[in-house]
Amino acid sequence: MVSLRNDTAEKIAHCEDAVHRSIATHSIRAERPLDEVLGDIQQTANLPLHRATTLPPEAYTSDAFYQWEVGHLFKPEWLCLAHVSQVPTAGDFLALDLLGEPLVVVHGKDDIVRVLSSTCPHRGMDIMPPGFGHEGHGTAEATGQPGCGHTRLFLCPYHAWTYELDGRLKACPEMQQAEGFTRDEIGLREFRSEIWNGFVFVNLDGAADPLAGRLAEMNADFGQWNPAGMKIVIQREWDCPFNWKVLVENFMESYHHLGAHAKTLQPMMPARDTWNEQERQLYVRCHLPFKDAVLEGLGAREHPFGFPTIGGLDESKKRESGLFLIHPNFLAFVQPDRIVWYRVEPLGPNRMKLLTTMLVPEETAGLPEFGTMLERETPLFFEFHLEDMEMCTAIQRGMSALGAQRGRLSHLEMSIWLIQRYLAARARGSWPTLDRDAAPGQRSMNQTGLT
Repeated sequence: MVSLRNDTAEKIAHCEDAVHRSIATHSIRAERPLDEVLGDIQQTANLPLHRATTLPPEAYTSDAFYQWEVGHLFKPEWLCLAHVSQVPTAGDFLALDLLGEPLVVVHGKDDIVRVLSSTCPHRGMDIMPPGFGHEGHGTAEATGQPGCGHTRLFLCPYHAWTYELDGRLKACPEMQQAEGFTRDEIGLREFRSEIWNGFVFVNLDGAADPLAGRLAEMNADFGQWNPAGMKIVIQREWDCPFNWKVLVENFMESYHHLGAHAKTLQPMMPARDTWNEQERQLYVRCHLPFKDAVLEGLGAREHPFGFPTIGGLDESKKRESGLFLIHPNFLAFVQPDRIVWYRVEPLGPNRMKLLTTMLVPEETAGLPEFGTMLERETPLFFEFHLEDMEMCTAIQRGMSALGAQRGRLSHLEMSIWLIQRYLAARARGSWPTLDRDAAPGQRSMNQTGLT
């Protein structure tokens, strides 16, 4: 385990205390009906970037709007659950809840990674409760990371029904008198899943178009980091008292480097230099160039960015960081030596769970000096996450306040505008760029970012 400096650990504890207080003190403001909110979002998304405004507060506070998102964004689309490095060998699993659905990502004996329901088809018991069942009862063992474990098979702790790692029912004691009962016809439900660049996605309603084909253009870009050949070396769960979009919007715009990250990210990646690519159907791509003076200063170091620079990257990618959003909530922050991936788990209009991770190539993690590198890089990793947690918590409080107003967006917040256009397209039953002209990238705009 990587140790944290005392000041970083104290800041984490302070942030967690603030989170718990905020969860208990959300105020209530009057909200409009869902159809009015959806109409408002359409009008907002139709504005050009140079006239763009923020969404109505109800988009972040209304339970009716959140339930609309569950039905129109989350269940019909692809959601990322895990990276393959979390379940590297047969018997490894990751248990989690997604939108109230108990799931387990498991590496099978046949070397296939599946997403199974962890609900026993006998009496509905969640076979992966906290602690993986009663102490001393069962085969699953926790591995120390959030939700992760290892097992030979799945055992329901209620009536001792057991299941193979592919979900097939293996044994069900004392069922011989159940007329017409056929063991082979019963098993844990398998959800439709895809592995894309090492990330495990699930589609809860099973009707989404295949993911990989829709991300071919992004694959040519993001795939240069070879995420499938990486492993998670840091991860931390956060209980967050804010709407999932607050987090996604914060992640995808770098305008707030000027304030929230004035001492951490702004000196390296100035907000004014960041820019967005053109609008795409399924994802958003942003560029965060390093300051020239920073690159010059890093040039003398053996590993300029902390870990060895990843081979195979275009030279331009060695001079910047980058942001990716796959709608609705896959978030990745890339640097020349690593990927930071967020798993976003919405829990309601005012709550979400977040897993923040850092991934590096397996060969980097295998270096003799890797432990020293990781010890050095860990404090900054937590530092800017803490800054974001404080900001997002305060934003959600503001959204619920009677004094909440609609703000104007900067050209440096183009990502937020693109997210609005995505929400509006889904409300129309379409996708960005399919029934509207795609917005051009900012490198084809003038210096103010206005068309």
